[in-house]
Amino acid sequence: MSETTTETLQYRFDGPEDAPILILGPSLGTSWHMWDRQIPELTPHWRVFRYDLPGHGGAPAHPATAIGDLADRLIATLDGLGVQRFGYAGCSIGGAIGADLALRHPHRVASLALVAASPRFGSADEFRQRGVVVRTNGLEPMARTAPERWFTPGFAAAQPAIVDWAVQMVRTTDPGCYIAACEALAAFDVRGELGRVTAPTLVLVGAEDRVTGPGDARTLVAGIPDARLALVPGASHLAPVEQPGAVTDLLLTHFSTAWQDTLAAIPVPPSTPQLSAPVLPVAEITAATPQPAAGATGRPDPYEPGLKIRREVLGDAHVDGALAASDDFTGDFQELVTRYAWGEVWSREGLDRRTRSCVTLTALVASGHLEGLAAHVRAALRNGLTPAEIKEVLMQTAVYCGVPAAGAAFSVAQSVIQEETRPRP
Repeated sequence: MSETTTETLQYRFDGPEDAPILILGPSLGTSWHMWDRQIPELTPHWRVFRYDLPGHGGAPAHPATAIGDLADRLIATLDGLGVQRFGYAGCSIGGAIGADLALRHPHRVASLALVAASPRFGSADEFRQRGVVVRTNGLEPMARTAPERWFTPGFAAAQPAIVDWAVQMVRTTDPGCYIAACEALAAFDVRGELGRVTAPTLVLVGAEDRVTGPGDARTLVAGIPDARLALVPGASHLAPVEQPGAVTDLLLTHFSTAWQDTLAAIPVPPSTPQLSAPVLPVAEITAATPQPAAGATGRPDPYEPGLKIRREVLGDAHVDGALAASDDFTGDFQELVTRYAWGEVWSREGLDRRTRSCVTLTALVASGHLEGLAAHVRAALRNGLTPAEIKEVLMQTAVYCGVPAAGAAFSVAQSVIQEETRPRP
């Protein structure tokens, strides 16, 4: 067990000290114990390194809001241990970390397995709304719905003890770190970079995964050169827990036969374990989608950064609707708003987004522009304001902007808050 700091992760080793390193990365809301049932079969061949996400499994609660930050913390942990070259298997957000490592540290990843992963996890709106729910209600709504996201109905009914264990893992996670991880997944998108992954890659997915299903897996396989797809029957999102034997066999075979041994000091395991019938990897490889060429260089245009911030604050659905409704008459105005309001002002470092939301809510009430208030109440929730804090902002406007204006604003805000903080199925 490590002593952790802000820059490193909580970890543990299993297996012989002289064996090659195999890292197992956890899913959001779980701990390294999600891989417990793989350890007996993996440790005869590898020194297995498992880690916890910040605030998960009792790890120190130092939130990280970017996948790259989590990957950097893992690299810092490995550097402190003298680990240079390794195989990596990660589930869900652990897979996102693995993809980031393969893209930014390709010389260190000898072989890669992406389990229940995706080049982009759902939509940014989904994960930011999940953060709003947790910020308002705590982790209990996520804990209650975890079994239906993670397991098939038959498994959940037959294994109540494992379901209870999974629920408790979520309940004991630090809410701030969970929200930060949701922000990291909301911003994660490597669809245009998959062609640069050089590590031998296995993409493994449960056939009944409704979170990151076979469609997401095929997108990874289509984009990563020579990647292979393994479809595990009878498994949902936490396939390593639900079908441990099948997943273990697939990992054993992949890491034993597809290991780029560029460092002579790290040998390939001598034996090649066989798969236990009837589960076999299913290879489905298609050509990667060509990516558009980069634009011309020059003075940085604030439009694209502005569009990114606008989407992060207001949500994809809102921005897509505004842009789709624009035409020759309104298009220039939408461009102006994106470039200057979002690219020039909202991007300034003088105020954080929470403070800018407070200012914006006050300005909308003061000016009587309640038609824009609902969108910015949603934005305020996404920017980290709680319903109680929004209430205080509106109470302040009642004093300085007038009771009637504040009363109308309370009505709008109440409706939005009730909708946004309601746990989704």
